[in-house]
Amino acid sequence: MLAIVAPGQGAQTPGFLEPWLELPAFASRLAAWSQVAGIDLIELGTQGDAEAIKDTAVAQPLLVAAGLGALGELLGTAKDEDPTAPGAG
Repeated sequence: MLAIVAPGQGAQTPGFLEPWLELPAFASRLAAWSQVAGIDLIELGTQGDAEAIKDTAVAQPLLVAAGLGALGELLGTAKDEDPTAPGAG
């Protein structure tokens, strides 16, 4: 059995997505999820200060994106494609 535990609200810290952007598929997916969420997850996850990223409307999309991106990398399913496209993933 494999259990995957994702962090919750309060786990986000300034710059926490910076290392993940070195992975091309993660960066591509984060850009697509930014469009869907209507906020710049890349900017907020790398440059946002603690005050900006503690707002629930920002923190939740950041944490969901981080969790989904990490899961894709962990399972080897991350692809450099639009994750919002039908049949993607």
